[in-house]
Amino acid sequence: MKIVIGSDHAGFEAKEKLKKFLQEAGHQVTDFGCYSIQPVDFPDIAMLVGESVAKKEFEKGVLLDGFGGAVCLAANKIRGIRAVCAYDQISARFAAAHEDANVICLGGKTHGDLALQEIIKVWLATPFEGGRYQKRLDKISAIENR
Repeated sequence: MKIVIGSDHAGFEAKEKLKKFLQEAGHQVTDFGCYSIQPVDFPDIAMLVGESVAKKEFEKGVLLDGFGGAVCLAANKIRGIRAVCAYDQISARFAAAHEDANVICLGGKTHGDLALQEIIKVWLATPFEGGRYQKRLDKISAIENR
């Protein structure tokens, strides 16, 4: 799968480890930054990742910050992005199955390496269920298009 990943400085170290994990799992991963622990503004990274997913340049996007919330706020401002914060395997499964999340937002400071790996594995492996959930996503698209 073609995946784009990005983080702010608070998520940098976790991003580097997660990027390696995804590559070792056979995914093609492109890193849109940041590239150190020097402070950066999370909206800039979220915009790059979100826009590239919205344009279908990548199948999925992964964003990390300290707890996952800030990058999620920014990414969801982009038309066509369905970014969801996942805190465990259950929320990752619902993000994929019910919300068809094309961007997952994670906390680099709130989760350890193994937890982040398990969250990502579940999210990537869970198919969207469609049906009643598609109807709800269509309503979100209508809001975006108003």
